[in-house]
Amino acid sequence: MTVLPADGLSLAAEFPDPAHEQWQSLVEGVLRKSGKDVSGSAAEEALSTTVEDGLITRPLYTSRDDAPDAGYPGFAPFTRGSKAAGNAAGGWDVRQRHSLTDPARLNEAVLADLENGATSLWLTVGGTSGVPVSGLARALDGVHLDLAPLAIDAGGELDAAAAELLRLYQGRGVAAASVRGSLGADPLGQAARSGDAPDLTAAVHWAERCAKEYPGLRALTVDALPYHEAGGSAAQELGSSLATGVTYLRALTAAGLSVEAACAQMEFRYAATADQFLTIAKLRAARRLWARVAEVCGAPGAGAQRQHAVTSPVMMTRRDPWVNILRTTLACLGAGVGGADSVTVLPFDHALGLPDAFARRIARNTSTILLEESHLARVIDPAGGSWYVERLTSELADAAWAFFQEIERAGGQASALGSGLVGERLAATWAARSKDLARRKEPITGVSEFPQLAERQLERETAPGAAGASGGLPVVRRDEAFEALRARSDAHLAATGSRPRVFLAALGPASAHTARASFAANLFQAGGIEPVHDPLSVDASTAAGAFAASGAGVTVLCSSDALYAEQAGAVASALRAAGAQQVFLAGRPAEYPDVDAYVFAGCDVVAVLSSVLDRMGVA
Repeated sequence: MTVLPADGLSLAAEFPDPAHEQWQSLVEGVLRKSGKDVSGSAAEEALSTTVEDGLITRPLYTSRDDAPDAGYPGFAPFTRGSKAAGNAAGGWDVRQRHSLTDPARLNEAVLADLENGATSLWLTVGGTSGVPVSGLARALDGVHLDLAPLAIDAGGELDAAAAELLRLYQGRGVAAASVRGSLGADPLGQAARSGDAPDLTAAVHWAERCAKEYPGLRALTVDALPYHEAGGSAAQELGSSLATGVTYLRALTAAGLSVEAACAQMEFRYAATADQFLTIAKLRAARRLWARVAEVCGAPGAGAQRQHAVTSPVMMTRRDPWVNILRTTLACLGAGVGGADSVTVLPFDHALGLPDAFARRIARNTSTILLEESHLARVIDPAGGSWYVERLTSELADAAWAFFQEIERAGGQASALGSGLVGERLAATWAARSKDLARRKEPITGVSEFPQLAERQLERETAPGAAGASGGLPVVRRDEAFEALRARSDAHLAATGSRPRVFLAALGPASAHTARASFAANLFQAGGIEPVHDPLSVDASTAAGAFAASGAGVTVLCSSDALYAEQAGAVASALRAAGAQQVFLAGRPAEYPDVDAYVFAGCDVVAVLSSVLDRMGVA
């Protein structure tokens, strides 16, 4: 019988401890096979990826990747969470968003949410997109205001909405100590969306009153969503929120509040994207940065940032909206792991208009499954200690701090918005990202990759105020360029009864053309152009007849490089003679007779598809 040693069995005891240089040597060998003759650190750099804000994602992280001490949960710098118990004390607050103008309908919706998993409500009040202030009492009929925290967005009707909400609390006998939530005052965020000059007077007034009478009610929301929705990067979103928070901090302390009381009056709202690691790092970096601000202001213990994470509206698509369920699940996971105090999962049909009851239910249950079935909140800062996450958190914090300093040098957030500095920086970031989207370097599943032309579009009631305000920062969506192409195709279908078509002229056996034929079909469908692949393959003698029968206006050759060398010129000439308006070839650009253009991985898909639709006369 074998007797185990007293200290147990070490499963790694028989394996040697590899050195970093050994791993690099193996990487060098793989790269040489692909034609890259690099060695040492250059081999590792060849596998690295540059992302937004100049950050570099490397293929391997080790203990040599130093990062500042993250501290302990509940203690400065709060990187690991604002509370000592983290979300393990009961999970995050499941905050459901509502933007309905009819008080009765809103009441029905909020009661359904609270009865089925939501723990707080986020309501738009006033204006053209929210419930009227006079209807707030009806909308909250039957809601236990001492149990369900409320967060409201009242915009220009802050005074009336806040007064009405406090009247409801008093009228229903809710003790001041039991009032929790947020009045949502955000004059700088409102200015970013509208382009109007910010006025902090009302926000400061309500912050003073809440600090004195309602300690659990926050008056101010530092909303970073306007900068995210304008195409800003994670660092720009953080830097803008930091500059906004500092502006409010100055105003509140000038009004007589202590730094501690002023910090307690603010909640920060951030976007959570399907890039779960970036979301985790963003929320951790945000807490570290705000802790630094509080420290500099002489109140290090007041830097525990209260965070509300919202799944990104920018990533939501109108085509194949069911994929949004997967996107929001990843975003919710990132928000929860990142330590957000409240999480709002936008319904999968958010980009189409007002969500229906089923979509709201799926949104609620996303958090419920992650909390109750996946036990995601049972561990404090589960990503903490990961060399990758710690390094990403640190680098993102540095980039955000640099943008914050640029804004401060420009006179603060209000001045930077007014001068156009913030808008220019966000526009430059979105322009660069748009190029990646157009080239499918950043793919959009269901839109730029694997689109379904035959899908049945969901129809939703138009959301109130959907046109949005003018004059402020733009509102962008990842799918907008491809959505414009698909809309042209839809209009052509409605007018003619058929979609614009492309003929796939596949050369040789399936083993030679399948990969490129699939690539071409996927690419053209992203623009609403229907691929016709019949017959399975053609040659110079059959291509013209097949093209004529397809009803297509353009064609694309699909095969291997070897067969292109043998047949491409002759087949292209036959297709041209048969009336093809444009002849494409799926592959890297080369010289083939009668071939007009090439489609390949990394080409500007939006430009190609737009030109094809133009040539076909699709308005």
